[in-house]
Amino acid sequence: MKYLGEQFDPALRLDDRTVAQFLQDNPDFFIRNACQVEQMRVPHVNRGSVSLLEWQLARQRHHIRQLEDDISRLIEQATLNEQLFKSLLGLQSDLVAADGLLDMLNRLQRWARSLGLSGAHVRLFTDKWFIGAPSDFTHLGLSRTAFEPLRIQRLGQHNHYLGTLNGPELLQLLPQARQVGSVAISLMGERGDLGVLTFTSRDNQHYQPGMGTELLQQLAILLPGLLAHWVGRS
Repeated sequence: MKYLGEQFDPALRLDDRTVAQFLQDNPDFFIRNACQVEQMRVPHVNRGSVSLLEWQLARQRHHIRQLEDDISRLIEQATLNEQLFKSLLGLQSDLVAADGLLDMLNRLQRWARSLGLSGAHVRLFTDKWFIGAPSDFTHLGLSRTAFEPLRIQRLGQHNHYLGTLNGPELLQLLPQARQVGSVAISLMGERGDLGVLTFTSRDNQHYQPGMGTELLQQLAILLPGLLAHWVGRS
């Protein structure tokens, strides 16, 4: 076994892998060569160079900060999940207490406005629900064929879209809505084939790509079961 300071075979090519393997095979290397190790210097961006010990301590401090950040994110996510659960539980209880479809939609609307949004809108695919005449809710109907270009353009392979819509898209999806800045669109049902749930905000920046969709996903699954109390499924 060669110790620090011993002559190496000139033909031996040292590279990172060879050195790393040597240190792995000789875990007492730093103990045997403590004095030399203390004198080793490691390049540093701001300070030129630092001792190997300082470099290792800095790495450990950085790792600790990363762990603290991870813990903070976990706590934040747990808090958001708790708020999400409470919000959904309260909304579900309120919607179940509705005495009709109009009342249920009004309750959903009030809940959305309590969050600072301008509205909540439900559209049902006409091939999945009995909402034709003489129903009082024909305005909720939406042709899936007519909606398909918007779905492809905005949602693609996803069940949610957060962002803005152009004039024709708004007219098709939300013909009665006014002053719509940004929207959150979710396809309803486990397969996303029952209709469209849309939340609107007057703020163009309120809904943006990349935002979380957990709440939207839960609502998109919850609502069809509640709607089925008042509207027949085809």
